Amino acid sequence: MNNDSGFSRNFACNKHSFSMLIKSATIVNEGKLYEADILIKNGRIERIDSSIIAPNEEIIDASGLYLFPGAIDDQVHFREPGLTHKANIYTESRAAVAGGVTSFMEMPNTVPNALTQELLADKYAIAAQDSLANYSFFMGASNDNLEEVLKTNPVDVCGVKIFMGSSTGNMLVDEEKTLDGLFSKVDMLIATHCEDEATIRKNTEIARTKFGENVPIEQHPVIRSEEACYLSSSLAVGLARKYGTQLHVLHISTAKELELFDNTIPLAEKKITAEACIHHMWFNDNDYAKKGTLIKWNPAVKTATDQKAILEGVLSDKIDVIATDHAPHTMEEKQNMYFKAPSGGPLVQHSLVAILDFYHTGKIELTKIAEKMSHNPAILFKVKERGYIREGYHADLVLVDLNSPWEVRKENILAKCGWSPFEGHQFKSKVTHTFVNGKLVYADDQLIEAGVGDRLVFDRKI
Repeated sequence: MNNDSGFSRNFACNKHSFSMLIKSATIVNEGKLYEADILIKNGRIERIDSSIIAPNEEIIDASGLYLFPGAIDDQVHFREPGLTHKANIYTESRAAVAGGVTSFMEMPNTVPNALTQELLADKYAIAAQDSLANYSFFMGASNDNLEEVLKTNPVDVCGVKIFMGSSTGNMLVDEEKTLDGLFSKVDMLIATHCEDEATIRKNTEIARTKFGENVPIEQHPVIRSEEACYLSSSLAVGLARKYGTQLHVLHISTAKELELFDNTIPLAEKKITAEACIHHMWFNDNDYAKKGTLIKWNPAVKTATDQKAILEGVLSDKIDVIATDHAPHTMEEKQNMYFKAPSGGPLVQHSLVAILDFYHTGKIELTKIAEKMSHNPAILFKVKERGYIREGYHADLVLVDLNSPWEVRKENILAKCGWSPFEGHQFKSKVTHTFVNGKLVYADDQLIEAGVGDRLVFDRKI
């Protein structure tokens, strides 16, 4: 358990005994906007009605506020174990709930890499003590751990992660035989990071020949190019089609990759799906001049044409989910020269309000935001009884004031790294309250440590 100084860790023992009445909220759910009251009891939504009288319950007046189902972020890196100078499950789950993210799925490239069932279990044990949000962890794949991967329980593990591009430690999977084995034998969701390693190495050498070690950050999308992304994504999609695998391609960064995905069938029937991340929708290569390595991600932020196409892919349902790839590093690490500055940045606290800025400029509807950040992750991963505002479901809920501007400053950043690529930006909307399993965990700019979240459970057959 991590005890960061300055924060109380007096978690409540009875996790789901909380009850509350939310009055007069505008509910954003399942394609509709409507005003209603919500009664929460024992961690779940007991009743939704136009008017509920419950005199013995604590009441939150939500007049003028919008109630969303809690966001489910299917791609985060919370850095524990082994990289806790950057972040840990406790600190980053704080940032998550402050941003309206009530559930997260975390990646296996920690130190040591989560390549065995025992190492995966270690991460779940930490989260059971420390996470303010609900949690799940991907099992990692390497070139030599197929037997371990096949032991993964699909009922309580979100999926298997394959890095088809460079990653931390022993997690690059680039052997044809290994990929065939994984795609043909794994009967649960496979999520992929798709960048062709040979193309990246070739482009890196070209850049070194031209610039030496002082490669400008603007070369990042040239090195990690459209070609590198498409070669790898198309390989993954081809393997999934060959073997009937459930494939989820993470952080689409190019317009070209959209041709690999279908929008003609319902999500629940799709075998091949895609995710967009906040940074690829918000930034483009013109922003490197100002932001530098702070917006260095893998895959790289690319052109304005790619940026526009990704949003269009979200709206057209070729891209199914919006997530963050929250991956913090210290400012000292990020301020290195190109080859030494690590890729990734903190985003989980600001994902919902960033997309709500798109709403304010007429680019996306509120119901589409709930669909892509809550409903669709629940459908895609078969998350049990979450992702919707429904009677009987877990009360993972977020209240938002759509017209409450606020500026991102160092003092209100909750990620352990203490910085954000959004620093200095004024968002138009604000998260006012976050509920995890019916517990109020964030309200009026304050964290309320009412207990830890739950391990996510998936409605899948063994």
